[in-house]
Amino acid sequence: MIKPRLVSLLLSTAMLAPTTAWAQDSTSSPASGNVGAVPDQTVDDTTSQEQAPDVSIPGGAIIVTGQRNRNIERVAPQVVSVLSSEQIARTGEGDIAGALGRVTGLSVVGNGYVYVRGLGDRYSLALLNGSPLPSPEPLKRVVPLDLFPTAIIASSLVQKSYSANFPGEFGGGVINLTTKSIPEESFLTIGGGLGWDTESTNKLGYTYYGGKQDWTGYDNGNRSLPPALKSYLNGDTVMGSTSDQALEIGSVLFRGRNAVVQRVDKVQPNFSVDISGGTRTEVRGATLGVIAAVGYSNKTQTRDAVQQLTQGQSANPDTLWEDYRTVSTDNRIVVNGMLGLGLEWDDNSIRWTNVYIHDTSKFTRLRNGHQESNQTVDFISQKTAWYERALLDSQLTGEFKPDDKTTIDVRAGFANSKRLAPFEIDTEYVRTNDGSQFGSNFVNTMGTGAVDPTTISFSRLSEDVWSAGADVSHEFFTGWRGTVGYAFQLNRRTNSNRQFGVYASGDQNLIQAFGLLRPDVLLQPGMWYLNQASGINYNLELRDLTANVGLFDARLLNHAFYGKVDGQITDALSIDAGVRWEYADQTTVLRPVGGTATPTTGLKNEYFLPALTLTYEIEPGMQVRVNGSKTIARPQFRELVYQNFFDPDSNRTYRGNPFLKDSQLTNAEARFEWYFARDEKLSLGGFYKHIKDPIESILAGSESFITTYANAPAADLYGGELELQKYVYLDKMGGAFFENRRLVLIGNYTYTKSKLKVGAEDTTDIYGASTTQFAADYFRNGAPLTGQSEHLVNLQIGMEDTSKLSQQTVLVSYASKRSVSRGLVGTIRQPDVIEYPGLRIDVVLRQGFEIGGKQIELKAEGRNLTARKHLEYQTFEDGRVDFNTYDLGRVFSLSASVTF
Repeated sequence: MIKPRLVSLLLSTAMLAPTTAWAQDSTSSPASGNVGAVPDQTVDDTTSQEQAPDVSIPGGAIIVTGQRNRNIERVAPQVVSVLSSEQIARTGEGDIAGALGRVTGLSVVGNGYVYVRGLGDRYSLALLNGSPLPSPEPLKRVVPLDLFPTAIIASSLVQKSYSANFPGEFGGGVINLTTKSIPEESFLTIGGGLGWDTESTNKLGYTYYGGKQDWTGYDNGNRSLPPALKSYLNGDTVMGSTSDQALEIGSVLFRGRNAVVQRVDKVQPNFSVDISGGTRTEVRGATLGVIAAVGYSNKTQTRDAVQQLTQGQSANPDTLWEDYRTVSTDNRIVVNGMLGLGLEWDDNSIRWTNVYIHDTSKFTRLRNGHQESNQTVDFISQKTAWYERALLDSQLTGEFKPDDKTTIDVRAGFANSKRLAPFEIDTEYVRTNDGSQFGSNFVNTMGTGAVDPTTISFSRLSEDVWSAGADVSHEFFTGWRGTVGYAFQLNRRTNSNRQFGVYASGDQNLIQAFGLLRPDVLLQPGMWYLNQASGINYNLELRDLTANVGLFDARLLNHAFYGKVDGQITDALSIDAGVRWEYADQTTVLRPVGGTATPTTGLKNEYFLPALTLTYEIEPGMQVRVNGSKTIARPQFRELVYQNFFDPDSNRTYRGNPFLKDSQLTNAEARFEWYFARDEKLSLGGFYKHIKDPIESILAGSESFITTYANAPAADLYGGELELQKYVYLDKMGGAFFENRRLVLIGNYTYTKSKLKVGAEDTTDIYGASTTQFAADYFRNGAPLTGQSEHLVNLQIGMEDTSKLSQQTVLVSYASKRSVSRGLVGTIRQPDVIEYPGLRIDVVLRQGFEIGGKQIELKAEGRNLTARKHLEYQTFEDGRVDFNTYDLGRVFSLSASVTF
């Protein structure tokens, strides 16, 4: 059944595809010279002819190139999972966040935020080639990993047990992305693809005009600030709402280009194009390599959502505070590029990597429903917005080996992220159905009666990250190595979120009569001067709603020194032990317009963070690891600022708490690993974490339902992981088809349990509260941490040809229910808001062949074949309140690439 998408409510008239091929063979070679045979001595990976993935991390403990042992997970001193470019390609995912969702213990929440073992994104650390990255999201300090196309990534390493060479903000784990460097041979690959979303493509959606170049993801100047507004925003005086300045600004803000929602009868398919190339040359005994890649993707998703809020303990539709049906269309355009230069000689290398990602969302939304527990009055609202994110990163790394026993690693980087959201317009109309003159019409009375003011927002975020580090390792006698290192990081963020509200005053009949008009006509230039020009009792005001909280700066300065040692205590027992000292100074400063800058947060702390890992080899290919460590998690910038921010994707308004403090973690882990054949393994592990002062989200406010943050007293998290990777060679089945084929069986399961520890006398600090608050008023003892699913399952079942590119893979994933936010707190304590990702099945088919000496790859994908909905809700005794629930379509795509 096809549901109508609010047609009657209309008020007026994606990336480099993962098919990009390396020049070298992307398939696996047979296990032995005899196709299909499994050799007796299967645990010695040094005999493998397949190159190891390139991994670059701080300290160089497991920097791996093609000349070293290819089984990183086995030889690494810590608990790690590594996805090579071949493994990433098998998943068929277009961005690295999707590929990481297949790793044991990892789940992807929201727009590309990766959770490790159920801990929120604040407990995950993302690095690119060992250097930190800024986030273009106002609510996050961690970069969303869906920004990174898989085609530019050589490997992704996930380390879950802490070691001192990594930054101390290591709650759940670290995700290190290594970009591609020197190709095996010269290549040029051109690719493209088409996608079809059964809930969006060729169906009704919404948009607004914007500009002719919107399809590129770049504004052509139509969204540039008008001179009068630009002059005001650069000043330090709050304007009067009815001043000449306010009227001049207001009269040029709302236009047909940005304020009129338009209907799209048939939404376009998704599509992408990409080109990448690379070469290498020998220069005086050294190898110089160059890789460049550019890509463009354009994806459109329409969501038909039920969004409800309740103040009490009932799901009765007649008592809901808000009950809306919301249809939104998000056109996402991504442009990216990478330029990498690499120089290698002997055991030395220098790498210069430059990454540019530009991600734009053209967002349009219509809502229709009821609010304030009143089923008689109908509300309709519209939103038009343009969210532009950009990330520019430049890194220089050097890995040197002056002698056989010494290695020196140095790195330096600069990164900048930006987010621009100009002309974000919200307009609300009401139909009272009371039998009055205008009671049967939707009317925008702009701040009078039950209607909110029409608002327009201009937000801008910019964050710079300067980083540098050096590590020196020396083998001081056989089997023992010591490493010392230093790391520096400076984050500077500026954020402005200026929101203006339009209010109408004067004759109520005129307000309602004019309120029938669409926004651009209602707020055209002449309407602002109607009273002055003709004496009509109708006035418009433009109020600066965020002058006192719209600007803030944030800064994080971090110095760190570490030392560690690793070696063989006995032939079977090895140790990796170290300690890291970190000093951090984190500040946020609120800059009210016309007022005095006020430091709202000053967190200045230093920590000693020890880490110890013991590995015992039971027999060749079979080992046990145990790890213990202490780590930290700092509040994110946005969580510290007492400023409202609305996120349309999650349907939430967020506000920070300047009283937040660092979380401190004590970690323990044990793991059994059995590498019983080449590329095959079985592992079983258990983990435990005690978190002091975990940062949790809560809902506050009886009407505004604002998500804010507070430190819970403590929490415990524990669980286990099981992982199996097995290949079954099919040559015994006979026939040419099965001669070089094998079954691929990869599965993992993670069980995680967490509990908040809240005592009757425990307290927490809430900004704006007159006294210290009891923690039990906000947190329930024994409740799980937000974002944590108890069960995570990933399965890959497929068949592949070991002599050429031919892969058929079924991917199954399951995530159980998880709390994404505490329920409303106050006089009434509500249950948590629950998200249920559930079961998802994907199919990826890849086939390579040669035409005219050119390598061709075709790929077909089917995503979300179970048509799993996005479910976000609260459960009460008399039913369910859908906080944000909508259908997700099945997505089918075809892509092709050719390599010259």
